[in-house]
Amino acid sequence: MSFSSLGLSESLLRAIAENGYSIPFPIQVRAIPAVLSGRDVMAAAETGTGKTAGFTLPLLQRLAGGKKVRANHIRALVLTPTRELAMQVYESVATYCKYLSLTSAVVYGGVKINPQMMKLRGGVDVLVATPGRLLDLFSQNAVKFAQIEILVLDEADRLLDMGFLGDIRKILDLLPGKRQNLLFSATFSDDIRVLTDQLLRNPLKIEVGPKNSAAISVKQWLYEVDKNRKAALLSHLIRNKGWDQVLVFTRTRDGADRLVAKLARDGISATAIHGDKSQEERIRALTAFKEGEVRVLVATDIVARGIDINELPQVINFDLPKVPEDYIHRIGRTGRAGLQGEGISLVSADEVQLLAAIEGLIRRKLVREVETGFIPTHNVPLTRELKVRPKKPKKPKKPKQVQEQGSSGSRSVGEGHKNGTSRNNRNSRPQQQRADKTVDTDKVKEATPGIKESRKLRRGAASRKKH
Repeated sequence: MSFSSLGLSESLLRAIAENGYSIPFPIQVRAIPAVLSGRDVMAAAETGTGKTAGFTLPLLQRLAGGKKVRANHIRALVLTPTRELAMQVYESVATYCKYLSLTSAVVYGGVKINPQMMKLRGGVDVLVATPGRLLDLFSQNAVKFAQIEILVLDEADRLLDMGFLGDIRKILDLLPGKRQNLLFSATFSDDIRVLTDQLLRNPLKIEVGPKNSAAISVKQWLYEVDKNRKAALLSHLIRNKGWDQVLVFTRTRDGADRLVAKLARDGISATAIHGDKSQEERIRALTAFKEGEVRVLVATDIVARGIDINELPQVINFDLPKVPEDYIHRIGRTGRAGLQGEGISLVSADEVQLLAAIEGLIRRKLVREVETGFIPTHNVPLTRELKVRPKKPKKPKKPKQVQEQGSSGSRSVGEGHKNGTSRNNRNSRPQQQRADKTVDTDKVKEATPGIKESRKLRRGAASRKKH
């Protein structure tokens, strides 16, 4: 099947051909005709299988030849979770509408808002935005939604994971009710299904590839290594394996910066990209990596889905992610567009629980290797031997066995409950015991003189002795 069989216009087919694409991916084969028909769509597919083109191509065709956009208005809105992903989607839109008379823009936080307001002043057909910055622009009357025809939630699962549900609901309340809604995601979580019930109207549900799986074009394995030798092993592998372009994921921002410093000391050019970096710094780092100016790009999960690099050969998990689904999105940066890639993890013994969760999610055991000179002191336990059981709630303490005398013989309170004795009857005996204890205490008080009386007696005795 070719793109021409999907009902796309000649202008779009020309732009597609110029970018070297000839055969559509399965998600595109199913999504493009559905979007062109005007239906709401809920689509999920593996990372790197062409979801972005699956909605941008038909979206542009539906907008082409429509009403002219008014000042400060937009006709299509694409919401993304991160700045990097917003830029990636915007670049796709700009590429495919090359031969169409449509305008587009991208807005995100971390940069000055005034240039973005100037860009929107004349109105744009397609706006790609992060939720927070979009609401900022709306509050300053820089963007209006009355002309919106199509809404897209891209990487919807990540939008929810990052806590944007409140912002999304605010935005939905501002949009016109009559519009086409498209939701594209890597996974369909329970939260996503709840959102789709509120957002989509009779949607066409599309799922391509097994749930929570990595692309089959990615070869996956791990190296067992002690935690304090991970950085040394990474430097060793980069030099001895001849890796020239390596994307490395760490769990924390400080860890990313420390790893970059360590690689630099080993003579390996590297740069970091994470949430603490300004947008200009992140763009410069990503550009330098794409152009081969630096050998290693160290990143955190917050920017994982915005990194789209053609023919990226290796992705390294320096730290295993705490959320197993993030593992899929990390290694999904390689093996894209049907190309081969390698997803390699450096795993220490203290990460065995994280490894077990990942292997349970992808339904396979990762092949293990040990590099010569880096044999770990603490081996990583085999995950099949782990018995991960949820903690059971503590059992309530059993009531004391109090014998009750009756015509049918004696029985305990616990037995009475089993046999249908009411809660009140069951609790009456302990209450009686507590009352008896109180009476006994009062008797003791009566038999024992109080503190004041004792003092008076002592003073009286001293006075008599003095006389």
